[in-house]
Amino acid sequence: MARRQTGTYRIRKSQQVPAVEGSRPRSWYRAADGAVQRDVDPRDFERCLADAGGFLWADINATSMPQVALLEKVFKLHPLVVEDTLSPNGRVKVEEYAGYLFVVVRAVRFLSETEDPHDIETYNLCCVLGSNFLVTVHGSHSPGLEAVWERVQRSPDLLDRGPARTMHAVLDATVDAYFPIVDQLDDFIDSVEERVFAKFDQGALHDIFSVKRLVLQLRRHLAPQREVFSFLTNRPNALVPPDVQVYFRDIYDHVIRLNESIETYRDLVASVMESYLTQVSNRLNIATKSLTVVATLSVPFVVVSGMWGMNFADIPLANWPHGFWVMFLGQLVLGGMLILALKRRGVL
Repeated sequence: MARRQTGTYRIRKSQQVPAVEGSRPRSWYRAADGAVQRDVDPRDFERCLADAGGFLWADINATSMPQVALLEKVFKLHPLVVEDTLSPNGRVKVEEYAGYLFVVVRAVRFLSETEDPHDIETYNLCCVLGSNFLVTVHGSHSPGLEAVWERVQRSPDLLDRGPARTMHAVLDATVDAYFPIVDQLDDFIDSVEERVFAKFDQGALHDIFSVKRLVLQLRRHLAPQREVFSFLTNRPNALVPPDVQVYFRDIYDHVIRLNESIETYRDLVASVMESYLTQVSNRLNIATKSLTVVATLSVPFVVVSGMWGMNFADIPLANWPHGFWVMFLGQLVLGGMLILALKRRGVL
């Protein structure tokens, strides 16, 4: 959907692109003695997983099949989980498996690669949470995860909190990425309202439909995530202890807030569209009334002039020097009387 100069939002789904990274995924490993190692060799993953007191975080690029192969060969994930990580349009969900928890959330980002400042892309972010490991799987972009990765680079102490808290940080940054989009929606709706009510820009209808589509798309992606974070917040789980569920409750509150904002904007867009159509109807009524006045004034001229244009030898006032002006004045008087009668009946 092309963007007009007045502003249009678009949503794009992440596409599978050729892998730009090799077969070695990014990773962090915190040993039981507190030593931190970055970018562990995949051949050492099994050794890291055997360390019950350690913590391994592997970041898998879904566009690199050698990296995806590690999910089944090293982490022993179910084939259905591996299949879900490769699906760019898989639904948002949380599922329990033996020894790990599988979470899929829908993330969003601004597309800086295009000239459109309001162009956005949605993509899936998959997290596999185990007792001593966290696996994140995504496509070519994941700004929320990148923000947490940079935090760990600056301060590896985040790894001391364990895999559940690390997953919380990743999901929290991912959900927070929706707030700038919602703020842009607020500004855009304000500008559309001004164009409709103050200027009545007829081109605003295109942008109203564009923002309505964006609101519905965001609602479709955000609504299922309430169930995911409700599960992580309220359902007892050995991998997410109660002291960590408190942190997920904060994300759940953010998701609820975002959904409420989206519902509000959906009502606002519907109201703006209804107001636009009402103004179109009102302007049509005004134009119809103007045409009615013109038609009413023309009736006496048509009738009277038609009568005096008949082909008879004896026509009243035909030989009177002022007959034309008398007839013209009479026609105006008849037209005025018709307009007055229509106003009294409430037609005009």
